[in-house]
Amino acid sequence: MTFEQLAIFVATAERQHLTQAAATLGLTPSAVSSSIKSLEHFYDLHLFDRVGRGIQLTPEGRVFLREAKETLARVRQAESVLAELGTLKTGTLDVQASQTIANYWLPSKLLAFSRAYPGIKVKLTIGNTTTVAAAVKHGDAELGFIEGLLDEPVLANFRVASDKLVVVAASGYDDAQSDVDLATARWIMREKGSGTRSVLEDSLQQMGINPDGMDISLILPSNEAMLTAVRGGGCIAALSETIVAPFVENGQLRLLNFDLPPRHFTLLRHKERHRTAPAREFEAFCHTYP
Repeated sequence: MTFEQLAIFVATAERQHLTQAAATLGLTPSAVSSSIKSLEHFYDLHLFDRVGRGIQLTPEGRVFLREAKETLARVRQAESVLAELGTLKTGTLDVQASQTIANYWLPSKLLAFSRAYPGIKVKLTIGNTTTVAAAVKHGDAELGFIEGLLDEPVLANFRVASDKLVVVAASGYDDAQSDVDLATARWIMREKGSGTRSVLEDSLQQMGINPDGMDISLILPSNEAMLTAVRGGGCIAALSETIVAPFVENGQLRLLNFDLPPRHFTLLRHKERHRTAPAREFEAFCHTYP
């Protein structure tokens, strides 16, 4: 088994598509297919099922994927150690962040960091709290940024900023502000695993409202989709005050009179994994850059 075979397998498994994996790796589809077949033949097992015109991981393939990804992470870590020795003139910073942070808080920090260290290649991946934490835990990202706190023993948590969730409705929402009942209103929600939903549900529970009994009309995977839906009328939603501010100002949305507690933006890093110089510097940057 070679490093190249591992990289080809992981790229194919993540995309479930030979051609897309080949394009990402700069190889031909036939080269990708040949590499995977070679692994399968040598170890006498199937890593993928050929279903119709597509491919899917077999149970053996799913088990191997985690090991392969962790091995590649360790190799990238070794490469980074060699590249960083003594300077910040070269290297890579792999960051993952939940949507609100990635779209509204983090870009200015990354831009300022890139200006300060132009030789560092910055890679940002957007997910939700669950996927970001998993990426840091498994070595797919050195630093993660989520909304709220996380109880994960192997991850260190550092508060880097604060934000506020507000409850909004379309300007033509029927009920008067004082009459809106959060427990019976129709809601638009983010998916399970998102920081926004987790913080909202915790806040509602503190108010004595059971989130499981709420009337949820739509579950949407992004803040932008929620903004579009709530502006359509008939439902309420909880979103970052920063996100809704322009729409409140132009009259498309209005704030409902509910005071939700502030939430915190949290930086995650693995307690036991080596941190590259770019990761150490960017962590310090987030604590000091306004």
